[in-house]
Amino acid sequence: MPKAFMTRGLSIAAIAAAALLASCSTKEAEPAAPPPPPPPPPVSLNEGVAQAASIYVAFLREAETIQPGGFTDAEAVQAAIRKGVAFEPAQLSRGLIAYGSIIALQSPEFVAGVRQFAVDPVQRQEMVARIVADPAYAATLPGADAAAGLISATIAKDAVVIRGIAEAVEADAYTIQERNDPRRRWAVTHIPNREVRLETAKTLSAAAMLPSADESAKLFAAANSGSGLEGVEASRKAPPYTPPVVRSLAIAALAALGAAGEEARANTDALVVEPNNEFCLNMSKLMLFQCLAASRPSYEDMFCLGRHITRDLATCTTQAVLNTTITVGAPEETGTPPPPAQTPVSVTLTPTPTAASAQASAPLPSGGR
Repeated sequence: MPKAFMTRGLSIAAIAAAALLASCSTKEAEPAAPPPPPPPPPVSLNEGVAQAASIYVAFLREAETIQPGGFTDAEAVQAAIRKGVAFEPAQLSRGLIAYGSIIALQSPEFVAGVRQFAVDPVQRQEMVARIVADPAYAATLPGADAAAGLISATIAKDAVVIRGIAEAVEADAYTIQERNDPRRRWAVTHIPNREVRLETAKTLSAAAMLPSADESAKLFAAANSGSGLEGVEASRKAPPYTPPVVRSLAIAALAALGAAGEEARANTDALVVEPNNEFCLNMSKLMLFQCLAASRPSYEDMFCLGRHITRDLATCTTQAVLNTTITVGAPEETGTPPPPAQTPVSVTLTPTPTAASAQASAPLPSGGR
């Protein structure tokens, strides 16, 4: 082979090798693609909210066991009063809002609508800050009407059950006075130690309520999984929403953003506080104490139970989730003569300026024996 041909061949090979090396170095010099953004944090709601909600749910289920058919003697009436009065208004109000937030998390539409803002970490932090600063912002998020509908329908359904109990108990307070009712003998007898029973009611009303371990576990699991909550009523509700519903939505939105876990208890503890709802429940207790102070025979205590425990509980609960104002303790026109005359006790309580609940104490029913 000629020497010149070999030299030219070697030169071509060298050039090809150099080109190959150059291409490799060029590829190595290209910047690496940025890693994909981390996934958004999972839905997270702390145990404190579940425990608060369990207090509300457990008490409501206990109140639903009050039935007029169980009033076989005077002690049965007193037992029902002790059962129905055993709630601390602020705790029950906080529990209702906490329960509402867990109901809202059962809405896939709302959770998905909120979580779309959790993909970008910066946007997520901005959303969290806005909700904490103004809870009403949560009511403007996608799917809020579906979540608000769930809250309102589910809680209002429970209120209907309690109102039905109230109507039955109040009706029985009249029935038991009839001469052909075998219970009349003890029903018209004056209650002994009336002052003691009133003080007992006040003591039970002020006692701290403990969370239910079983209910807490169920509610915690349902909140963080978005499913499994029994009795949820699908519905849709347009704004405006009541302050308790707004706060429930805010807590649920934070949870959907992964910002309501154990590290965020300060925020969720603040969001479950709503003074107007607490005012309604406090007024109910004051009206009950007024009624018990004036009541003498057992059938009057039955009326106090029906009107100022079960009916007022239904009223405050309904008012918390629906845009309506109902006066706590006001007599309703039923066409039936009210129980015997009772001496009103003056009660003065100043509500917050935006209170949607009862604004004044109404006199107790009066009539002749």
